Amino acid sequence: MRKSITPAIVVLVALAVIFIALDATRERHTAEAAVRSSASTASQATGKPTGQKLADAPRPAPNAASSSASQDAQAPSGSASDDASSSDDSASDDSGLPKTIRFVRDPSPAPPFLLDDLDGNVISTAGYHGKVVLINFWATWCPPCREEIPEMIGLANKFKGNLQIIGVSMDDDPASEVRAFARGQKMNYPIVMGSDKLSAEYGGVDALPTTFVLDTSGRVVQKHMGVYPEEVYDREIRALLGMHVDVPVETFVDTGQIFLKNVARATSLPGVDFSGLTPGLKKAALKRLNTEICTCGCKMTVAQCRMTDPDCATSKALAAKIIREIKATANPAAPNSTSAQNE
Repeated sequence: MRKSITPAIVVLVALAVIFIALDATRERHTAEAAVRSSASTASQATGKPTGQKLADAPRPAPNAASSSASQDAQAPSGSASDDASSSDDSASDDSGLPKTIRFVRDPSPAPPFLLDDLDGNVISTAGYHGKVVLINFWATWCPPCREEIPEMIGLANKFKGNLQIIGVSMDDDPASEVRAFARGQKMNYPIVMGSDKLSAEYGGVDALPTTFVLDTSGRVVQKHMGVYPEEVYDREIRALLGMHVDVPVETFVDTGQIFLKNVARATSLPGVDFSGLTPGLKKAALKRLNTEICTCGCKMTVAQCRMTDPDCATSKALAAKIIREIKATANPAAPNSTSAQNE
């Protein structure tokens, strides 16, 4: 009797173990789905971007409106903003979308390129004058990039004939694999293979996706890092095409928000306290901040690092040190005088 019961007990124990494992797996998948859902809807719910920093990439990558625009591709006129804040840092409405459209004042021409796309067709930025152009740096291994692809497909369909999207793949895989991926996703715009050189010409692409918005004269008027709601691009494209938009258009001076080289124009930097400096001393401090290289490994100046990565503790400490040294140089006797009074 005991022998006949033993196999049954073994079977029951095995079944219990299987059910426990299945339950744990189900809980894990539920949690993962919640994380994916939260990440994928973050930009849509809040209007804030989500992106993949190249430094955090899971695989190796290259080093990484009442006012409308005129039809002749002039950057839209509107109220001006000269601050050095991010070009995307405008207040949001109840839907999470920015309350204004912001474009660069006196925009620079986009760095030109002449490349073959994945199907062997010649792609030239000069060939798209008269159209709004989105130059979209992305990669197949980048989750936010994959999330953004349906938006780009939708925009290409909606503004067909007036909009040209160019995908710049930052993959290090062969072009044939990128082509297979693009066809699987039914991407309806040309894709070229990117390079360190091309990225550098556009000021360095530190996160994916990064999209440069060009007006109909081929000038860069905006840059978006991360995934943005499709409505953000819709409004910008309509404004640049001279169509009606339901929010005001503002302009701002590029102090590194678009092209990193323009950080030298900035009179303020994230996390840098210039208080107590005379105009002359502040100018000297800015010169050093735009000359000395940050030691965090980014290979950028301290000012550039502060602008692109405000959370970098290294550049923040270096900037504070530079400010202290500038102040000490301007008033070297102050510490000794204080010591003498204390004595």
